[in-house]
Amino acid sequence: MPKIKSEEVGAFFQHYPKVAAVLTVSARDKRNAMAVAWHSTISFKPPLYGVAVAPKRFTYQLLLESKEFGINFMPFEAAELVASVGGSGGKEIEKFIKFGIAEEKPLKTSVPILQDAYVAYECKLVDNKTYGDHVWVVGEIVAVHCIDGVLTSKGTLDLNRVSPTLYLGAEFYITVDRKSVRLLDRDTYGRR
Repeated sequence: MPKIKSEEVGAFFQHYPKVAAVLTVSARDKRNAMAVAWHSTISFKPPLYGVAVAPKRFTYQLLLESKEFGINFMPFEAAELVASVGGSGGKEIEKFIKFGIAEEKPLKTSVPILQDAYVAYECKLVDNKTYGDHVWVVGEIVAVHCIDGVLTSKGTLDLNRVSPTLYLGAEFYITVDRKSVRLLDRDTYGRR
């Protein structure tokens, strides 16, 4: 199959889908939530997690003030909520009230933990560095919230219990096909 080659990058949605999550913050009696797709584990020891945030975002201002943030992984049934918090500005509206977002009490921070999240991390800010038009924010995970039974014995997401929200780019959301999961372990496939 021939490939199209170009030096023009464009919107570059080619690397999607990505797990969509909701970044939450709280500072000065204000809280906010925004959708994020550019995020990743950085280290197991210490447990570090990173997320890209545009510095013009209200969420980023609150994050710098509080020096903490939450990452909430949402089931596909909550994709509309992810799109809603991603498509609205926190300076203009109180998203938790407007969208009826239910919260749980955090353990070690003051960040909102979303009740609908199947997994959520509470993070303390350890670093932030600007790369192009976004800031890569790094936090140490200090607490984890996880719905009982959503992880397998190997610690992976049990797709029979939850369907993650995936962002395809250009405002499209999808989830996984449970029938497509294949175990390709390193002992077998790393030795081929």
